[in-house]
Amino acid sequence: MYGALDIGGTKIAGALIDDSGRILLRTRQPTPAGGSAAAMMGAVAAVLDELARDPRWEEMTCLGIASAGPVDAAAGTVSPVNIPAWRAFPLVDEVRSHPRLPAVIVPALIGDAVAMASAEHWLGAARGVDNALCMVVSTGVGGGLILGGTLHPGPTGNAGHIGHISVDLDGALCPCGARGCVEVLAGGPAIARQALEAGWSPPQGVPPSAAAVAVAARAGDTRARRAYERAAQALAAGIAATASLVELDLVVIGGGVAQAGEVLLAPLRRYLGHYATLDFTRGLRITASGLALDAGLIGAAAAAAIGVRSRRGTGRPLLDVGQAPCPRTLRPAGP
Repeated sequence: MYGALDIGGTKIAGALIDDSGRILLRTRQPTPAGGSAAAMMGAVAAVLDELARDPRWEEMTCLGIASAGPVDAAAGTVSPVNIPAWRAFPLVDEVRSHPRLPAVIVPALIGDAVAMASAEHWLGAARGVDNALCMVVSTGVGGGLILGGTLHPGPTGNAGHIGHISVDLDGALCPCGARGCVEVLAGGPAIARQALEAGWSPPQGVPPSAAAVAVAARAGDTRARRAYERAAQALAAGIAATASLVELDLVVIGGGVAQAGEVLLAPLRRYLGHYATLDFTRGLRITASGLALDAGLIGAAAAAAIGVRSRRGTGRPLLDVGQAPCPRTLRPAGP
């Protein structure tokens, strides 16, 4: 039995997951992203409290945390761009101090997009693919890499963080401090903002969001469609740059904004043809996540399992993120 947390700019999700990757119990809280560090941690604690009420909590052998980044997997700290109150926040230590968490469990930390890459390579759309970029497109934009058939998170766990590639040199200021980042053009808040600036407005009583813009785009609203076109263009430019650096076979798109489906993916494929023009980048496949919004939780569970194996074998306290993405302590699904 594995525990998992998935912490993003919109929601904090938690789950209990078995060793085949099946989610047995899930819960969530809205992210108080503009609140204090204590308010953020209170929401995390509320998710843990809900999981701990289930009797299967007592069977839990490890706990994984997927967090919006940047993260420092070795130090156990997080500094999510869209959560200003958390800067070098000691998330692992804070979670470890939860009164219902058994003292023998050391949480394993991983970036949310790296978690997605691990999960998609194990059970999802990137299964059997040697070189893939797996992207979370939600409040923020992040990515994780599979290279040579192995998860490639980098020394701190942030490799593949495509959301902070600058694709508009004189563009809007990003919360990270740079200008024209993919995230500031393609994240959920950016899509809603661009649609509003073009004159779109949501139905009465519906808050402006990327999901509401997607509904309008499907109904034929040209202003909503243009907002998704702009997001797709930014994503395509970042993906093409990444593909020219590391050579990719597949790009998997997940996260809340990706639930728009072809409203996002169709223009993304079209724009990618404009930017990925080198022979070895042309024809790059784009597909939706096979695990939808569960990828972060399942990847966090995989991180937890690898972390237990690492501690037993090497004495290291956290996830050895350079290991294979499908831990031997988890049973592969299917035949």
